[in-house]
Amino acid sequence: MAGAVVFGEDSVPHLPRGVRLKFDTPRDQWVLLAPERMFVLDEIAHEIIKCCDGEANVAAIVDDLSGRFEAPRDAVAKDVIALLQDFADKGVMDA
Repeated sequence: MAGAVVFGEDSVPHLPRGVRLKFDTPRDQWVLLAPERMFVLDEIAHEIIKCCDGEANVAAIVDDLSGRFEAPRDAVAKDVIALLQDFADKGVMDA
């Protein structure tokens, strides 16, 4: 059920069945494809979604991204959790 997932740092995000990350050549952008829906990803969203492999928890994803992009961990955590929650509410992210 969409919206049933609440993300925290211990959550392990992954794409649910039927949702996939794909490079859309005509648009020259990464997209999330879901049944009868498509979400165009900006660079930040793409970097976050790439990390959602069903193995890494949110804390590990935040640590990785804050290190790679030399950004404050608290700010990265807030943005990552907000994006994951938004996608979960739309039914295209699970934990």
